[in-house]
Amino acid sequence: MALKKEGTEIKAYIFITCLVDTFFPHVGESMVEVLRRIGVDLDFLGDQTCCGQPAFNSGYHSDAKILAKRFLSLFDRDDYIVCPSGSCTSMVKIFYKELFKNNPEMHEIIERVSLRTHEFSDFIVNVLKMKDVGAYYAGKVTYHDSCHLLRELKIKDEPRKLINSVKGIDFIEMNNSDSCCGFGGTFSIKFPDVSVSILDEKLENIINTGAEAVVSADMGCLMQIGGALKRRKIPIETMHLAELLASDRG
Repeated sequence: MALKKEGTEIKAYIFITCLVDTFFPHVGESMVEVLRRIGVDLDFLGDQTCCGQPAFNSGYHSDAKILAKRFLSLFDRDDYIVCPSGSCTSMVKIFYKELFKNNPEMHEIIERVSLRTHEFSDFIVNVLKMKDVGAYYAGKVTYHDSCHLLRELKIKDEPRKLINSVKGIDFIEMNNSDSCCGFGGTFSIKFPDVSVSILDEKLENIINTGAEAVVSADMGCLMQIGGALKRRKIPIETMHLAELLASDRG
């Protein structure tokens, strides 16, 4: 049954990030599974590409503007836009304004699109007003706050409300859950020693919880954390929030 708000069916476009599209398509599939399960009518724009964040963060603002204009022209429609990433969502909602700070005409378009753009957990909790999406997971998990989701979008409680509503789950907060994992996009490439030092502290906090899985809302963080866990043969699974909420295994 389609979900309705004020008598109108809830419709949304899927905004898939480059990392999810290239390396972790199952995360996008999990997000679709969860949103369809709770009745959201979804559509996917096949012409979508990068939002421009990597170019913007690296100082290539002319290239970032080209990609941002493409994104805005594609998604300047009437329905919600949902993304499985705080990082890419913050690019649209916050940094597009900075990218076009001297262009009032673009600001009107950015305002229209950004108001309808939501990170996955924000969309379910704050737009749909839901917490229990019918997930079941029998295991102990902890949660890592990704920097953009927490610091730029101020989203902290929403993922925790969703996790705590999963039936069968044992949720354990780690110490300093809001500390960085050391990824930071090209930061981890430009400053590998600093990145690994930050990551070591994050891994210690994860391990100390005794959790079987660490959950987050950004695949950049999980790629950084998961890679280190595998290289060090530490048997802790990494899982995007959408994967957890799509789970129904015992």
